[in-house]
Amino acid sequence: MKRNGKTSAGRTRWRCTSCGASSIRRIDSSAKSLDAFLGWLLSRRRQADMPGGGRTFRRKTAAFWEVWPMPPKVEAPRRVVYVDGIHLGRKAVVLIASDDEHVLGWHLCRTENGRAWSALMSRIAAPEVVVSDGGDGFAKALKRTWPATRHQRCAFHAFSQVRRYTTTRPRTQAGAELYGLAKALLSVATLKEADGWVEALLAWSERWDEFLAETTRGEDGRVALTHERLVKARRSLVRLVNAGTLFTYLDPGLIAGGPLPSTNNRIEGGVNARLRSMLRDHRGLSIERRLKAIFWWCYMHSPDPLPAAEILRVMPTDRSIAAIYERLDGRNKLEGAIPRWGDAIVWSELHHSEPYRMDWD
Repeated sequence: MKRNGKTSAGRTRWRCTSCGASSIRRIDSSAKSLDAFLGWLLSRRRQADMPGGGRTFRRKTAAFWEVWPMPPKVEAPRRVVYVDGIHLGRKAVVLIASDDEHVLGWHLCRTENGRAWSALMSRIAAPEVVVSDGGDGFAKALKRTWPATRHQRCAFHAFSQVRRYTTTRPRTQAGAELYGLAKALLSVATLKEADGWVEALLAWSERWDEFLAETTRGEDGRVALTHERLVKARRSLVRLVNAGTLFTYLDPGLIAGGPLPSTNNRIEGGVNARLRSMLRDHRGLSIERRLKAIFWWCYMHSPDPLPAAEILRVMPTDRSIAAIYERLDGRNKLEGAIPRWGDAIVWSELHHSEPYRMDWD
């Protein structure tokens, strides 16, 4: 084709030299704009520092807030997978799974529960070991979705749970000893040390058994344990010992392939901390945009993210999901496939026109 003047709007007209057909070529710069949007979102740049205070940037990139980047299906099994959840507001949490290098999956739900964990794990090949902080429902989901995978309970979270009950300055000798025992958990490096730690826990429990059994009658006449917080701290450690998830990283059959982590610091510091930093850098976003910002960050740190043009072609948007939701009848809208995605957030709770208060924030 060759140039053939301009239209009344000032655009260049092109004419085919063979058939004489005339048309206008429009340059699709959406992929380039998406790259600029992601460059801003994944950095510390401020819109206020852009030309015009960022008004042009917001106009060109507004459509990308409608895109929902979805997690890939990971079919290559990893040796170790770390899982955790990042909470937004009171009724929204994004569950995330990662390995040492990439984010493998993410799932939006109301709370941490077995169905939500299963929805996250079902798209990822079962690893040899999974490290978690003991979120609600995870053990049940692990047994159902990855039955052959060994579970390592994060040792630091086990210590932190005891610390919440005893504080860093316990008022009783029993509390001081239990706090020191929980702190020693972080330095266990061999099976012999692990056995010694378990024996020390049992000895502590026997030594202070009568002390922990003391009761007090309150003003309302009810009888309660005097040292209830210490009892709960002991119970948390005993439960982990009985479950056999505290020293999985020392199993001889597993460490033959290399050392294993005892904590999920990789996802806490490598993923969640960076997500919180991104949300602080771009504070002021609505709850929906914060969720999508997390989705974008996770997708761009997944093993093989698609090019910008392909992302825009295949990823669902607000409109495409709303169209699916509108095609459902009333019963399915309440009980159908969309609300049941791991007890996922119901679409109408994020998108509605009624002037009612929203409790997401």
